[in-house]
Amino acid sequence: MASPADSTDNKNKTGRSPVLTTPNLRSVISLPPKWLARYDDFVTKNASQVAQMESALRSLTYIIPGRFRDAELATEGIHSGVQLLSLYHDLLLFRATTSSSPSPSASVTPSASSNLARSLHARYTRFWAAKSDLYRRVAIVLQVVQYTELLLEMWAKRRGQAIRWRVVVLVEAIKALCRLLLLKITRSRPLVTPALPERERAQPNGHAPPPHSVVDDARQPHNPRKEWSMPRTGLTLPSLPARGDISSYLLARVLTADDIKPATKLLHTLRGSASTAEVLYILAPLVYALALARTDPSRRRASWTPWLVGLSVQLAARQLALRARDGSPRNMPALEKEEWARRGRTMWWWLMRGAAYEHLVKGVVGGVRRRVPGFVGTILEDYEYLWENYYFSTSDL
Repeated sequence: MASPADSTDNKNKTGRSPVLTTPNLRSVISLPPKWLARYDDFVTKNASQVAQMESALRSLTYIIPGRFRDAELATEGIHSGVQLLSLYHDLLLFRATTSSSPSPSASVTPSASSNLARSLHARYTRFWAAKSDLYRRVAIVLQVVQYTELLLEMWAKRRGQAIRWRVVVLVEAIKALCRLLLLKITRSRPLVTPALPERERAQPNGHAPPPHSVVDDARQPHNPRKEWSMPRTGLTLPSLPARGDISSYLLARVLTADDIKPATKLLHTLRGSASTAEVLYILAPLVYALALARTDPSRRRASWTPWLVGLSVQLAARQLALRARDGSPRNMPALEKEEWARRGRTMWWWLMRGAAYEHLVKGVVGGVRRRVPGFVGTILEDYEYLWENYYFSTSDL
């Protein structure tokens, strides 16, 4: 009669792996969270190096030869993956900074003086992302959709034009829904782009500078040779300006009204026609996508109708918003002026879409491509192929 030891040896000889016991199984299952925690800790402590690596990878996907023709799906997948990884890193750093601060208060206190070094956009988005879990989740969904929309269109195009335009309309509908939710969560305040706070410039050691030096470090570089450290407090007095630079030196240290406003006061609450204009602005890309999807496929590129419909909705939204502000953006808060100017600049993208590109811009791009050096011309040709064949390549919202 064979003993238990003999039976175990026979199982090992047959090549079968021994059965995992419960403690071993638990240790194996616990490995991925440990690795992820180590990775998170590495990113938090080496934020600047990680940002440089992300930038290098992102730049590489832009200049890979034949990026948009032979291996468009693979290279766009790499590009989207880098963008999603960057978003994950942003959320890690945001979580690290919010956990180190006592609360998402927007008021200026000695403990929160580091907020003065942040941009108005960062202060506003950080406030809402820290205050509202729903805002943060919706903004993350919106960002993920924006990073993968072109990849989804490339995938759908390989399965037919009908599926492609269904995917395009669905993606635009999801983005519009997310923006309408953000508008509701922020109590009808204008949307800012991006909805999540952008990554702040990290310090070499991964830690923020001390509160007493943040404002000076952000606005005026120090000269170590002329600095003087006070022996009792340890604080550092900045260097004196040059004789001809006294005015700019003093102005750089003056706090504006926006620097001390609570985050909720950085944007006005929209009412009446201003709120209607914001909703129209959000729905304009969806209207344009629906108009393109309903156009005859043989005339889709050259038809002016969908282009005029989409542009008209966006112009109507802009004109209505301007009329609600007494015909001038002068009374807008600084952050709202920045967003207003950004939206004005993105209006130029309409020249790269639909009939405007086909009838007006395409010939100009081709002429420029033939006159530039070969390597630059190759990259421009790849982008020309992208602009001609994919809807989301010129999406600005």
